[in-house]
Amino acid sequence: MPSYRYESKNASGQVSAGVIAANSLAAASQMIRSRGEYIIALAPAEEGQRKQVPLSFSFGPGLRDVQNFTAQLAVMIRAGISLRSAIEGISEQTPNPKFKDMLMQIRKDIESGRQFSDALLRYPKTFSPLYINMIKASELSGGFSKMLDRIAIYLDQQIDTRNQVRGAMIYPGIILCMAIGVTIFLLTFVLPRFTSLFAGKEALLPLPTKMLLAMSDFMINYWYIVIALVVASAWGIALMLKTEWGKLAFDKTKLRVPLFRSLFRALYISRSLHTMGQLINAGVPMLDTLAITADISGNILYKRMWRTVYGAVKQGKKIAAPLQRTPLLPKSVIQMISAGEESGKLGEVLDEVSTYYARELRAVIKTVTAMIEPLMIVLMGAIVGFIAMAIILPIFKMSALVQ
Repeated sequence: MPSYRYESKNASGQVSAGVIAANSLAAASQMIRSRGEYIIALAPAEEGQRKQVPLSFSFGPGLRDVQNFTAQLAVMIRAGISLRSAIEGISEQTPNPKFKDMLMQIRKDIESGRQFSDALLRYPKTFSPLYINMIKASELSGGFSKMLDRIAIYLDQQIDTRNQVRGAMIYPGIILCMAIGVTIFLLTFVLPRFTSLFAGKEALLPLPTKMLLAMSDFMINYWYIVIALVVASAWGIALMLKTEWGKLAFDKTKLRVPLFRSLFRALYISRSLHTMGQLINAGVPMLDTLAITADISGNILYKRMWRTVYGAVKQGKKIAAPLQRTPLLPKSVIQMISAGEESGKLGEVLDEVSTYYARELRAVIKTVTAMIEPLMIVLMGAIVGFIAMAIILPIFKMSALVQ
């Protein structure tokens, strides 16, 4: 019985690939569709590859892969190379196997007569709506290579911003892990050494020492309960963040924590306005621009704000009108958006404002990082100092009674 190699996607968007045996190509197609899956690719398998299912695992393409692809494609198109040949050449040099397969399929779609933007629709998790809409706008208006350059610059800025924010989060995370590790070490290895010294003298021990001894005893004798509580807490938080109310609570918290709220506020404003500016300058319709901006904002509160603007614009109102009532954007930004609408230069205004907030984001990251360092050092010092004092105080107290 003939074998066919396929690639399909289920309702949740998960892509799977393998080999299926069927009497004909139509029968193989029917078998895959009967499982409720959408066929991405289906072709006869080679003789040497029959009944072989790929066993190697590789990560899907990341934002940097897409940025590199876009930048290379812009250069090759500008050099006069055809789109099909350019994609084929880039795919041969792509180290990521999954991304290489995607590019080869996109090339096949283009050869079959499909538009580049339509071919990209197969992979919504790799190519965002912003990417596809900007490509579609360039296909309608021309200037394909310039649009690719603009997209590549946009993606590079997004990668840079993401790395800055992650870098700001890594340092406090490391210090916090160190503080927890030191505390566990002191409670499970250092404090038990003094247990015999305090035996029979519990009435003389101060409250902090009693508390630490109880914690130490619990962690040593019931460590499996501690691990179970940590795992259950992590699992519970992960489940909570998958719910709508959990995401909303987390997004609200990010905008309320004193040290980090200015960082996230600058991030969301810069990302939203930069995206809007790029789409407007690319000629994407305003309603599509607002819908995409809402989806990439990164925070439910900002997503709701842009959805409200979307509804108002759909009714014929201006963008600035519904923004007047929101506390998520500074009044000065709203005034500049209004001025951009009145002058017909909204895209340019948004680019300038987003550039300003990108600079502010970098400044905020430096400030937050500089403030976190001494705070974390003080936190670690307070924890270690508290444990040390809880050990030393009863020793001094017993020494005074002996004298």
